Amino acid sequence: MKFSLNVDHVATVRNARGENQPDPVTFALMAEKFGVDGIVVHLREDRRHINERDVRLLRELLKTKLDLEMAAVDEIIEIARDVQPDLATLVPEKRQELTTESGINVIDNVEHYRDAIKTLHEADVPVSLFIEPDLAQIDAAAEINTDFIEIHTGIFANAESEDEMFEELDRIRVAARHAKKLGLGVNAGHGLNYVNIKEFLSIQEIDELSIGHAVISHALFVGLERAVKEMLLLIEKYHGAAKRDF
Repeated sequence: MKFSLNVDHVATVRNARGENQPDPVTFALMAEKFGVDGIVVHLREDRRHINERDVRLLRELLKTKLDLEMAAVDEIIEIARDVQPDLATLVPEKRQELTTESGINVIDNVEHYRDAIKTLHEADVPVSLFIEPDLAQIDAAAEINTDFIEIHTGIFANAESEDEMFEELDRIRVAARHAKKLGLGVNAGHGLNYVNIKEFLSIQEIDELSIGHAVISHALFVGLERAVKEMLLLIEKYHGAAKRDF
């Protein structure tokens, strides 16, 4: 199982003062050096954290993978077509939200997302849809030719009881298996951290995890190298990933 680091919150700190530091691009390159498999950034319409400069520099400098999270709107789609990330992950986006709150509703917006996927595919950009672990939504995603889904893990991560956590874990496991049977790549993310990741890693069908806030927060106390390597070690221990050379 691979691990991509979301560096949006480094940009949040930078933008709080309207200055240039800390630089999310430098942070991403350091994380890549410390062993992450890719970098995730969300280029929002309001540019509240990541901006176009960040995205273009990351595309130029990264040696691993750039996953560009984005709303399916014309302006951002055109940027993605120009930048050509390794993956474009389509997510819902609301101005008032602090962070992404749920998966997109593919079923009720089939033509909109079909058109977005087609436009990105024409520029040779693979596409992932950020959705709930719902079989009907996964079927709809497969029908409009997405390459991947990313399962929203927020309900699992925010569960208030063990029963709720394991119920949602089972739901995610079933969804991941279903997506695999349909030939989709399966990623997952939102709210995963150093504690709940241990149970989550029992799901073998997930190809890649997207984790940001937990690792960035931990890095404030222990440094980025240790924060990244501790997460990589957990993935190796609880998922049986290939051994890494630390």
